[in-house]
Amino acid sequence: MATTSSQPKLRLRDVSKHFIAPRTGMRTLAVANVTLDIESGEFVCVVGPSGCGKSTVLNLIAGLDTPTGGTVEKDGQKITGPGADRGVMFQDYALMPWQSVADNVGFGLRHGTPGKPYTPAQREERIRQHIELVGLSGSEHKYPHQLSGGMRQRVALARLLANGPDVLLLDEPLGALDAQTRLILQVELLRIWGETQPREQRKTAVFITHDIEEAVFLADRVVVMSSHPGRVREILPIELPRPRDESIRGDARFGHYVEAIWNLIRDEARRAIAAA
Repeated sequence: MATTSSQPKLRLRDVSKHFIAPRTGMRTLAVANVTLDIESGEFVCVVGPSGCGKSTVLNLIAGLDTPTGGTVEKDGQKITGPGADRGVMFQDYALMPWQSVADNVGFGLRHGTPGKPYTPAQREERIRQHIELVGLSGSEHKYPHQLSGGMRQRVALARLLANGPDVLLLDEPLGALDAQTRLILQVELLRIWGETQPREQRKTAVFITHDIEEAVFLADRVVVMSSHPGRVREILPIELPRPRDESIRGDARFGHYVEAIWNLIRDEARRAIAAA
């Protein structure tokens, strides 16, 4: 659950976003009046029907887009653009196919702002540590085409973490994986996030997903959005013990949360499928 700190890590206040189609000039309201506080060290999942603006909200926090109305803040400061303090991970791995695992993980450290505080030796040690963290020791010199989908996503996660952001923004990062690999990586993601550590030592994570069970398994809170335009419909605290493993799925409370969220979005999800 969220703590009651005076200043949250992330704060969205009455946020709206319009998009204008370049060819027609048609104006579309993607999200409206989104208000949300996310505490430091919290893992928040955002779910909702297709087209409800989940990714738009993430892009606004990342600074990849700007709100039409309202404010988005981190640590009390208005977000005006991308920054190394916020790391983004998407569904596709976005790995450089001509680079090895180590080179992909270390790209930001070797060539970008995240590496400036470190000596060359410290950078290489940091790369090694994060490859080990995601369970890929021994694969440092392999290339993306030599890896499974799950391994590629581990590389992308190691690259994200090696750059040292204190906020992780994850847009359906497990969505392209097969069902078995996805379940395994959900557990691994919580381990890597620092589930067993005190809250003040964890990263703050915002995770977008269509998978309700995934959201319940991962989250401290689940933000349920409605569509046309996207709005926050309800925020559900997930009061399940940590650390979590596969056995938690058999807990009656787990099923209750899944059913409650599905009941909130079921009708809109069906309409979205029919429209598609």
